[in-house]
Amino acid sequence: MTQIIHINKVQTMTSLEIAELTGKQHFHVMEAIRKMEPAWKKVCKSNFRLTSRTIVQPNGGTREVPCYQLTKTECLYIATKFNDEARARLVLRWEELEMADVRRKMADARCLPEPKKILALADEIIGEGLRQLNEDAEDTLTETQVAKTFNMSVYDFNCVLRDMGIQY
Repeated sequence: MTQIIHINKVQTMTSLEIAELTGKQHFHVMEAIRKMEPAWKKVCKSNFRLTSRTIVQPNGGTREVPCYQLTKTECLYIATKFNDEARARLVLRWEELEMADVRRKMADARCLPEPKKILALADEIIGEGLRQLNEDAEDTLTETQVAKTFNMSVYDFNCVLRDMGIQY
């Protein structure tokens, strides 16, 4: 079935998919694209992207089929050659695919935890990291322990260290 392919964040569709969607033979879609390419190149200064796809044959073998890979804008330009019904199918399919892409992105965004959970997780990770850093420091004392030795609050002890030029 037709699906959007992302190349450098640009959505594309192949001429094979366009043929399937519009009910046209791929040969005719390729022919229309080739005929319209010079005008596109003159206006946009670029060719359509020619590529190929591997097609599985009824006998189990495979063959490479040349096809164009077109952006939405390029597809809609090519669709001007189609009859109204085929053009309508192509436009509606692009809308459907883009909405599915938006819904997928929204679902991905909803998978993120709540901000409070993110902060709690960060605190847990930081706390564990500090515990691991201090594991080897058996003979050291925290500033709270030193302040208690002098019957001081941690705040007062930090003020003394600041006044002595030891702490800033």
